Parts: sequence; C-alpha cells; structure tokens
Amino acid sequence: MSENFVYPVKKGHDYTVTIESLAFGGKGVARVDDYVLFVRRGLPGDVCRVRITKRKRSFGEARILSIEQPSPLRIQPPCAYFEWCGGCTWQNMSYSNQLLQKKTIVEQSFKRPDDLGDVPVLDTLACETPYGYRNKMEFSFADRKWLTPEDLDNPDISKAFALGLHVPGTFDKILHIEHCLLQSDTANTILKFISRYVQDAGLPAYGIRSHEGLLRFLVLRQSRASGEIMVNLVTSRDARKELTPLARELRERFGEVSSVVNTVNSRKAQIAQGEEEFLLAGKSVISDTIGPFRFDISANSFFQTNTAQAEKLYNTALEFAALSGRETVWDLYCGTGTITLFLARRAKKVYGFEIVESAIKDARNNAARYDIDNVQWFAGDVREHMTALEERPDVLVTDPPRAGMHPDVVETLLRIRPRRIVYVSCNPTTLARDLKILQQAYTVVKARPVDMFPQTYHIETVALLEVKPG
Repeated sequence: MSENFVYPVKKGHDYTVTIESLAFGGKGVARVDDYVLFVRRGLPGDVCRVRITKRKRSFGEARILSIEQPSPLRIQPPCAYFEWCGGCTWQNMSYSNQLLQKKTIVEQSFKRPDDLGDVPVLDTLACETPYGYRNKMEFSFADRKWLTPEDLDNPDISKAFALGLHVPGTFDKILHIEHCLLQSDTANTILKFISRYVQDAGLPAYGIRSHEGLLRFLVLRQSRASGEIMVNLVTSRDARKELTPLARELRERFGEVSSVVNTVNSRKAQIAQGEEEFLLAGKSVISDTIGPFRFDISANSFFQTNTAQAEKLYNTALEFAALSGRETVWDLYCGTGTITLFLARRAKKVYGFEIVESAIKDARNNAARYDIDNVQWFAGDVREHMTALEERPDVLVTDPPRAGMHPDVVETLLRIRPRRIVYVSCNPTTLARDLKILQQAYTVVKARPVDMFPQTYHIETVALLEVKPG
C-alpha cells in the first residue's frame, strides 16, 4: 500500500456490515469497501452494527453493537457466561454448523495464500459429547473479581475474590464462574465447593498485578475411563499446612477425588506449573485410556484434553499411514508417545523424536508397560536426530506445535522423501504453509478435520501426502 493510503474506516466509528465467513480464530469476517474486518462473535449471515476497535493497513477489528438481522446459524448459547468468558467462542452456533464451519476453514486455509490445488477435505469427525468432554480444566484465582455490566448494577456482589476464567484478550481480568459446561457435573460441584471453602477459610487469592497472595490456579483433571478426579491447587509458596484440611475434606465428600496435589509456582509467570509438587492426599497419578493403552497422568504431565476424540484422531492417523507391518516409521514431535504406540502395533520399527526429555522418559515407561520393543526414542533437537539417523522411513508421522514444522525439518523431508507423510496439525494456517512447500515432492491426497474442542474454533487436521513418482 502506498504512503497515501486512506483507511476506509475510522477507529471508534460505527458501521453496518454483513458477516461473510468465519476465520481461524473464531471471528467473523466482514468487509467495508474490500477492507477486511474481524468481528468478535459474528456469524456468517449476520447483518450487524459494529464499532471499530483496531485499525491496521491490512485489516481492522470490530465489536458488535447490535444485530440488525441474525444469521440463520445463530442459536441461544446455553452458558450464562458466554458473552464474557474466553473459554468458548461458538456456543452461539449449533454443533452441526460448527462441524461444517471447521471443514470450511480448513478448505479456505488450503486456498490462501498459495492455492494447494484441489485437495479433498473430508467431513469433520464429530465429538459424540460436545459438552462435558474436557478431562482437564484450569481455573485462575484472583484477588479482584471482574464484574459484568449486570454485576455492576448489583451492590451486594463482592469484588474481593474470583475463581474462574480469563476475559478474552486480558491477562488480569478473571470472570468468576461456578459452572463450566465443558467439564463434568461432578467437577463443577468440586469447583463450587473449593470456591466457598477457601473464602470461608480466609485463604488469600493471588493478585495478578500485585504478585501477593497464596492461591493461583485450580486444575481439575478427570479420567474418562474411571471417573476419578485429581485436584491440583497451584500456590505461590508451599501451602501444605493450609491446604491439607481441604484435601481431607475433598476426599471425604467426593468419592471420585483420588488425588489432591499442591504445586508451587513462586515465579511471576502466570502458568499453572511450578518448581515443586506435594501430594496432599490420595495417590500421585490418575489413569486414563486411549484405545487399548492406559496412561498414568500426573499433575503436570501432558495428556490430550478430549480423551474420546484423541482415539479418533490417532485412528485417523493410523488409517492414513496404511501400515502393513513391514514399514519403518518416524514419529516426529512424539511427546509422551501416544501416537507412537498406536503406530508400533502395525509397523516393523518406529523411531520417536521429541525435544522434551521428560516426555521421552514417560514415553519409554508407556512402551515398557505394554512390552512394546520395536520403538527407539530420541530426546533432543528433532533436526539433528533426523539428519544423523541412517535408517530412512517408509512412512513419517509428524505432529508439530502450533507454529508448524521448522523449515529445516521440511527441507530434510524433501531430501529423504518417505513414501507417505501423515501430518497432524492443530493450526490449518501453518499446515497449509508446510504442505505448499512439500508439494515440490508430494501430492496432498486428502485431509480430515477432527473436532477435539467443540464450542471453540480450534481444529485438529490430519493430512495425507504421497511422494510423487520419479
């Protein structure tokens, strides 16, 4: 754009727009004189009055003031916190339409910025339980409650304590909630009980700005297989003395609570992990299953948050890999080896690559539990191990972080050219970027979105690539 570029919109001004589509990130896409606006909570087909909140040369952002004509996709969200909570973005749309929109977003990602060609995108694999599906929820404590407009009009509401979720786009505004539809009813009962208990006991919530106070996070984990629950209270210091009575009462009141843990995070960083971990009551792990495999889950270990859909995701990857039992397989970014174990049942040999050494330790333990001896693990930089390993893969599975694969990894794949690549992605934008580069040597055969996170814009996608002849 030239230096004399004139913005078609003004910040703080209001416009009437029609929402055309949804972008990855969950916002509606509208246009004013071909200038793109991203509109929070907008759905395709909405005609709405919006106010410009941010303006850049390539796009702007806006919030809805009023909906003049609602989209046919729009429904009444069942959650009372939906308008203010950052946990869900699409509760205002029926689940069947969420699945269609996720497929459309993947298709659109493949069309821009560089068209991948005619890649068949299969229907999104649905979640049978679009509510109550999460096996882990992380809630933040705060010494000051963020008040909704309705709360501001109620003089009886205390502002001194919050336990809940972040208001979107903020790091220090916590919306107090007592019931989250993404977790089980039992977990919600425990959430409400802990909120009352710590207030009655006078245990101080942590000040996100002041960095004073004790209680920082409450993490609830629940096994889909057994129903058992781990309660992890993250504090700014060792709080065993203050929290042990709470741990005992949780175990007495709730038969599902099999583990209560105190994690200590004394740093200013707002993360629900820490330097020390103390068992307050029960056992140190809970167990869950994906397919035929059982996994022990500790307070700070990674585990897919939607257990049932994780099995569908891994089975899709296994289907695309089309293993006969004779192949050598590489599994990049293998984490604790969950996909690796599925692959090892069908392959001659599997190599698992992961930069996090503690994850590889867990992976080895998981493999040993099932006497799986055809896997070799590599901890450290994926790029270095790929280059050093002499045995080349017939099939390669990659499940990189949101940023996608490192350019060096992509270049290595182009050089060693496994027959098939199965790419598991949590970001359709970086997936499309990497697939475009890999098209130098590969045909993108098909892709399948898998809905791991109903009521949100997040999309997992499995793509199959086959090497071109010659």
